[in-house]
Amino acid sequence: MSTGCGQSAEDSEARLAVLEAEGKQMDQALDTVEDRLLGSQGRLAMWNELGRRHQAVSAIQCKVADAHIAAILKHEDKQNQKARMVKQRNSMASVDTSVLTSRKAPARQRSN
Repeated sequence: MSTGCGQSAEDSEARLAVLEAEGKQMDQALDTVEDRLLGSQGRLAMWNELGRRHQAVSAIQCKVADAHIAAILKHEDKQNQKARMVKQRNSMASVDTSVLTSRKAPARQRSN
């Protein structure tokens, strides 16, 4: 007798097997997509963390560089002051030696 559905039990079983195989393939494809998605999310989280750390390190580096530059400028000013003092001392010493070497004997004071 026929059930009127138009498919035999063997056809139904074959169709069911095909559908189950397709289901497994779809599950594998979805697993692959999920793995890629999770991997992408992981990479995105890593890049976000690296960006955050870079900003923190850059802020610290700017503070250190500012302090370093200020110290360099302070040291340069100190060295310029030293150089001016040495130059002034040397110019005063050259004036003193030119007076002493003017071939004139120093004036003697009379003692009373």
